[in-house]
Amino acid sequence: MKSAINTSELSVFLVEPSSLQARIVQKYLSDLGVLNTQVFQDGTSALAAMRKQQPDLIISSMYLEDMSGSKLIEVMRSDQALTEIAFILISSEDNPLYLDPVRQSGACAILTKPFELKHLRGVIFTTLDYLNPGSLALERDNFDIENLQVLVVDDSSSARSYLIRVLKNIGIKNITEAENGKRGAEIVQGHSFDLVITDYNMPEMNGGELVEFIRNKSWQNALPIIMISSERDENRLAAVKQAGVSAICDKPFDPSHIKNLIEQIFAAAQ
Repeated sequence: MKSAINTSELSVFLVEPSSLQARIVQKYLSDLGVLNTQVFQDGTSALAAMRKQQPDLIISSMYLEDMSGSKLIEVMRSDQALTEIAFILISSEDNPLYLDPVRQSGACAILTKPFELKHLRGVIFTTLDYLNPGSLALERDNFDIENLQVLVVDDSSSARSYLIRVLKNIGIKNITEAENGKRGAEIVQGHSFDLVITDYNMPEMNGGELVEFIRNKSWQNALPIIMISSERDENRLAAVKQAGVSAICDKPFDPSHIKNLIEQIFAAAQ
């Protein structure tokens, strides 16, 4: 097994056109013990460097000289060699039109400007949770994690890949994928699962409709369901809660939060 990465070993590419902003982020990273940082002013040069030597983490501004940060992660996720590199976006942008593609692409975090050292510390440790293997506390109670059957439902292949890595890091090996709610419903009818983790916004059948199907039409109507979504409409989320979702988690999410939710769900069932 690959040894765990700590802050002193973390390799970071910082993509930031502003030399002043780059110095600020580098100073904060240095204060956190992250010393291996290379700075790039545009996405093209960063991508070229990634293909020669992969870093552990990309930290990117939203607006670069040649592309957006959302385009940068899109290119990375479409390249098999770069798809699993961790990504943090730093931006003052609050328009969902620009931020949602980043959320759906399996970013570790979106850090809002202006930010302080404590905020960067939080997202760096979120990234380490994504990169490093861990375990569920339930293992200590003879909980059979290796045989846990989990269904992951999301129309974004990048978001599924990110979540699957997080699940595998904590010892969950039996993971089935579905590209939308309709396919998820079909799979649930034919296979037994211990947990469903689903997105909300999907074509053909959204996450709320999938929850309603499982609760009202499936033979596994007591199946625990975690929803991970960038959805911000409180009425829609309230309807999902009413339909019987076990927990709701924002995108992007802290891997330790998903771990804690899974522990809570199954601890309550023991």
